[in-house]
Amino acid sequence: MIPEKQNTKSKSDEQKEKYGSFALFDVEHFLRRILKNWYWFALMLSIGYVVSWFYGKYYAQNIYSSNLSLSISNNTSSYFTPNQSINFIWGQGGNQDGIYLKKMLLSRSHNEYLVKELNLFVNYQTKGTIKATYLDKDDSPVFLEVDRKHLQQVNYPITLIPKGKDSYEVVLPEEGESTNLYSYEFEGFQSIDAYPRPSNKIIKVNEWYTSPNLRFKLISNPIESRIKLDNVIVNLSTVNDAVNGIINSVGVEFDKEINTIMIVSKTGYNLNSTVNFLNTSIEELRKKRFKDKNTVDKRTELYLKESLDSIRKKLDSSAAYLNYLKVSEKLYDITNRDEKSLERIKELEAKKADFLSKMNSLRNIRNSVDSRNFDKMISPSAAGFDDGMFSASVSELKALYAKKRELATIYTPNSEPIKEINRLINEAMTNSSGSLRNVYNVYTTEINKIDQQIAQASSELSTYPEKQRKYLDAERGYNMIEATYNSLLNRQNDSKMRLATNQSDITVIDPAKNLGQAPIGPNIKGTKMAIFGSLFALPFLIILLGSLFDSKIRNIKELVSVTRIPLLGVIGNNSTDNMLTVLDSPKSSVSEAFRGIRANVRFLSGEDNKSKVILVTSSVGGEGKTYISINLASVLGLSDKRTILLGMDLRKPKIFGDFNIDNKFGISNYLTGEASIDQIINKTNVPNLDVATSGPIPPNPSELLMSERNIQFIEELKKIYDFIIIDSPPVGLVADSYELMKHSDANLYIVRHEYTEKYMLKMITEKYHNDEIKHLGLIYNDYVAKQGYGYGYGYGYGYGYGYFDEDKNYKEPFLIKLRNKVKAILNR
Repeated sequence: MIPEKQNTKSKSDEQKEKYGSFALFDVEHFLRRILKNWYWFALMLSIGYVVSWFYGKYYAQNIYSSNLSLSISNNTSSYFTPNQSINFIWGQGGNQDGIYLKKMLLSRSHNEYLVKELNLFVNYQTKGTIKATYLDKDDSPVFLEVDRKHLQQVNYPITLIPKGKDSYEVVLPEEGESTNLYSYEFEGFQSIDAYPRPSNKIIKVNEWYTSPNLRFKLISNPIESRIKLDNVIVNLSTVNDAVNGIINSVGVEFDKEINTIMIVSKTGYNLNSTVNFLNTSIEELRKKRFKDKNTVDKRTELYLKESLDSIRKKLDSSAAYLNYLKVSEKLYDITNRDEKSLERIKELEAKKADFLSKMNSLRNIRNSVDSRNFDKMISPSAAGFDDGMFSASVSELKALYAKKRELATIYTPNSEPIKEINRLINEAMTNSSGSLRNVYNVYTTEINKIDQQIAQASSELSTYPEKQRKYLDAERGYNMIEATYNSLLNRQNDSKMRLATNQSDITVIDPAKNLGQAPIGPNIKGTKMAIFGSLFALPFLIILLGSLFDSKIRNIKELVSVTRIPLLGVIGNNSTDNMLTVLDSPKSSVSEAFRGIRANVRFLSGEDNKSKVILVTSSVGGEGKTYISINLASVLGLSDKRTILLGMDLRKPKIFGDFNIDNKFGISNYLTGEASIDQIINKTNVPNLDVATSGPIPPNPSELLMSERNIQFIEELKKIYDFIIIDSPPVGLVADSYELMKHSDANLYIVRHEYTEKYMLKMITEKYHNDEIKHLGLIYNDYVAKQGYGYGYGYGYGYGYGYFDEDKNYKEPFLIKLRNKVKAILNR
């Protein structure tokens, strides 16, 4: 690249600030690295394919889902099912019956009942060469029945291997036996003494296997298994783990159009297991609910019968008194009766009697709650209300009290679990009392309204004589008792009718079925894509991070655009240890690059015939400063220009070894007055090229280089030579070169490809644009050309064109060869 003449206009401070600031991310270099490392992407794709194949075939466990739909009759929540979930929290809504039933299905008590009754803490599997498959209980040829009074080790695989004639070998793990065993009777762990590993044993069906950590027997499956199994692996879990696993896998949703229809779903690793569980769960719930309904209705009927008997006595007594008044007071007829007002009063008192009867039932329910006598609680319908929140809180109270009785056998009264259960009891009690209080307040308000209306109607009867008023009061008392009796009688009839026609309030619409449903998970395709993507992205991420944290100079175009310093040339990689490339390989592309630099230096130093001083420096050592100095001096000497190369890097002498010169006397000796100019100038094999080495390392190199004697030394040499090449110290380490630049005609700053740090160019760029350094040019060193692109080292040259010595070893890449053949065919 031929440097352009710099704009003479003054640069703004903002522009100067931008110079030398490289972009954080080099897109071109990033893309080149991706293309260069294509084989890593291919390798990761291959590994991804193998891993995803193994995942799909031997690791992934399919997850299935089945569902069941049912409808809910009204007033489901009117009955108090025993042992409901202690975590029950009522949610208000328009479908309280459905929400209540949903809570029941997801309750711990219901699922714990299923786990214990159906032995759902026993899990069955079978294992192939690599992958284990979950089995439905009915798929196993035998069932494992544990002795619940014996301590058992859970999460301890028991392998059953068929041996024929209803015999199975019990194979236990080689290690893993525990002294912390589980009791299914008390649902807790107990510690026992250490014991030797139980031995494997062949047992027959219905024969007990006994060891310190296990006791069970095998029972034949009455249903013949559809598949032949080489082994059955049985794992026992705790009741708590089994219940939690079920609750987490069951879902309940309501139909969007008819909210009394529920869809219950169950997920699991075996489709038949999910189907059987749903159907069994709902059937057990229906049985339980039906039994509970009958129990509550019978208690309610008994309560109403006792209340009727009591009211019947009052009614008979009131009727006798009324008859007595008629006979003794001879009040067979009262003239001028206000029949309209009396009828109005009778209606109001009948309503009041009904409310008072319901309030009496309400007090009965409240007393049952306060006394924890839930087994004698009557239906809220006897009190004239059906409140889902109350039903939920009563169910919760029953479960909490039962749980507290269990905890009391383990924990002290002041322990945290007891405190927590007491808090939950108080919360549930507050909810139930709140519901009753709300109903009680409603009834009280209605009775007060009725009393006001009765008082208003009764004021019109105040004009009656005392005897007549006495009779009317007795008649009203009789009517109220009769109204109460009739109200209780109606509720008793309703209760008898409900008891006689009782049926489950849960109706299954569509039972769960195995219809060959496809698994709902895992998303094997998505997981495979994730594996592919992750492994494919791994080298991409590594390259990206490497590019983000890479601060090396790698892009010539970016270097020029950021520094705005003229680029004099690009030097390729020197593949040999020899520094004299121009002399030993004159036809190489590197030598040609130095000839280009020789021509471009004139643009910095001018075209006059005066002697030129060219200073070569860099940021740090190792960037090729000495290599550039030697070969630039060589190419100038070969062009019949009297040239001298000065080794002024006094701290790190180098030049003498390449030219086989003795470094006993050099510039340091001359600057200290120990030698003359003639003594330090050495001839080389090139007639017009001389070399002055640095000499022994002095104790004060900076003072010597910046001394007046050194300046006079350079001036003396200018009288003798056309070009003076100074190999100076790196400016990133010492300031010597900055002083020498004041006396040079051209300054060459060496940047090495993939070696020089970007931040190192900040200082030299700022000094250049602040006009502290003049006649500065860059040389890009050690650039590795991308073969096959016809680019070369920045001058339009490249390998494969028969132009340089390197072309004899050039092999055209396959893609380039293919491209050239296609072009040739098209050109025909």
